[in-house]
Amino acid sequence: MRGRARKCFGRGGYALLLTLQGMLVSGLLLAQDGNAGINQATSTVKGYFDAGVSLMYAIGALLGLVGAVKVYQKWSQHDHDTAKAASSWFGACIFLVVVATILRTFYGI
Repeated sequence: MRGRARKCFGRGGYALLLTLQGMLVSGLLLAQDGNAGINQATSTVKGYFDAGVSLMYAIGALLGLVGAVKVYQKWSQHDHDTAKAASSWFGACIFLVVVATILRTFYGI
């Protein structure tokens, strides 16, 4: 069989065939239960969730500061849509806080 494989695939093809066979066998040996992988992924995501919520709060704070500056500029220039700009920036900040709270409740973290 070795002689036929070398004639059929050539020197490089035979090495490739052996490599693929080794990868297939090692993949079968290292295969694990799907539930174990899902449980591990769930615990990893739960571990990162608090950091994600803190990041959402930090982004909300930065957006709130930028929005406050923009609203102040509109107010000092006596622009007519100051109330609309203020409500949209305030609504965006509230949305970030509410989303973080809802996600925490929804996933039971």
